Parts: sequence; C-alpha cells; structure tokens
Amino acid sequence: MLKPLRCALAISAALLCVNAFAAENNAIPVLPMDPALHAKLPAEIQQSGVLVSANNGSFPPYDIATGTNTLEGASADLALALGQVLGVKIEHVSVGTMSSILTGLSAGRFQMAIGPIGDYPDREAKNDFIDFVKEYVVFAVQHGNPAKINALSDTCGLRIAVMSGGSAEQVIHKQSDSCVKEGKPAVTVQAFSDQPTSILAVRSNRSDAFFSSQAPLVYFVNQTHGQLEIAGTGQANGFGDIFQGVVVEKNSAIGTALLAGFQKLFDNGTYAAIMKKWHLEGNMLPAPGLNLAKVK
Repeated sequence: MLKPLRCALAISAALLCVNAFAAENNAIPVLPMDPALHAKLPAEIQQSGVLVSANNGSFPPYDIATGTNTLEGASADLALALGQVLGVKIEHVSVGTMSSILTGLSAGRFQMAIGPIGDYPDREAKNDFIDFVKEYVVFAVQHGNPAKINALSDTCGLRIAVMSGGSAEQVIHKQSDSCVKEGKPAVTVQAFSDQPTSILAVRSNRSDAFFSSQAPLVYFVNQTHGQLEIAGTGQANGFGDIFQGVVVEKNSAIGTALLAGFQKLFDNGTYAAIMKKWHLEGNMLPAPGLNLAKVK
C-alpha cells in the first residue's frame, strides 16, 4: 500500500465483486513442497507448520477480507502457493492499521504481513521487505478521458479526487501550487474518505478524475463496466519508484525463506499466473528482491 495511501472496501462489497474481477477458471495448480526451502525456515516454524500473516483486508485486488480470518485476492493466492513450496500453512489474521501490523511483528504476534506493503527506507530501518510488485499512481477518468488527463501536469483547473490524508493528496496539492506559479488555474482538490466514494464522484461527474494507486484503481474501474478508464499510465506523476512486498522482522530467517520461496514462484510461472488472474500484469516485477527501495 502507498504510504499512507490505502483503499477502504467493505467486506460485503468485496464478496459481491471479487469473483467477478478474477478471471474465471483460473485455478492455480497445487505445488509440491521444496525440502530445501522448508529447511530455510526457523526450527520452531518447521515444527509448528504454521506462519501467521497479518492483513487489513483493504487493498484489492491483492488483499480482500471475506471474513475475520479469511482472505481473497492475489495475496491470498500467493500466500497459498508460498505455503505449499515452503511446506507450511500460512494463516491470515486481520489487523486494522499499519502501525499495528509493524508493532505486532516486533512483538511476535505474527511472523509476516503479505500485503503488499509499501517499502520505504524509514520502514527498512526495523523491518525487511521481500518486494514482489511495483506500484504506480494514476488517474481514473470517465470513458474517453474527456478532460485529456495524461500526466500530473494536465490537472491544472480540474477537479481531482484523492484519498484524504494520503500521499496522493500531498502530491496533488503540490501540483496545484505549481499550476498557480505558472499562471494556470489551481487544482480543485477533493479529498474523500474511501475509494468507492471517490470513484462515485468521477462516475457522477462531480470530479474530473480520481488520483490513486494503480492496482486498486484497475480493480474498481473494472466494476464500472466501461464507464471509467485508467489514464496517466507510464508517468511518474509526482512519485518515485514504489516497491511493495511482504514485511518481516529485520534479518529474519523467515525473510530469507520467503525470498527464496518467491523466487521459486517466479521461476515456475506461478507468480505470473496469479498476477494475470487478478489483472495485475502492469505491476509485475521481473524478479523478487530484498529492500528494493534502497536500490537505485
């Protein structure tokens, strides 16, 4: 998730649309355990046969809570496949906030959070990230892109919806200041509390665009059946590289095992199959990596 850009999705709404979004008949084959990968896990995890992963159930299509401790989405599929190759069961627990996830990791209440969670240098000080996707910040616009938004610089004088308090809101305010300095109209920044409300504002023409994280935007735009589309792709749009992945404790043997497990899923095609199932081809990485936010 973008820091602290998150999307909110009610469980009931997720239950209605999760199956419609995922490609039909896209079952992922059961994978055999890899003894060498299993041996990388700490002895206590090998003995218990369980890894506990935290989630907040609000980052579709990766992370969609369908119950207190049940999950749908790309992250759920990846966790299942990882558990198979590592020879353990990955159990999911719902945790409300990012700070609670990081505190719980430190306290040992769970061993990982599959997320994917935004990898930032300040977070790397106390945690390791096994990055498996790259995120972008783009625009959801009406079909045909009537406002002709192809980059952040095209937003002067327009009504742009954002998630309240998120990093996209900070970027769009900065862009508005740039517009004014250039003698152009300011951006009308419309901050909303959740993703569905922001999407509705664009659909009802109360906003010209919704500026947010690409992966959930693709998810929500697909629910509009062609009324909306994605714009501004392939642009930095005020952000640097945004890597996301599993977060674990710093220098954890679990992190070493997970990185090797992800590499296995990349090599055998399971990663690509899961990402394509959930329409996440645009967020794929060529290989998993450790703490990529520091790699230039």
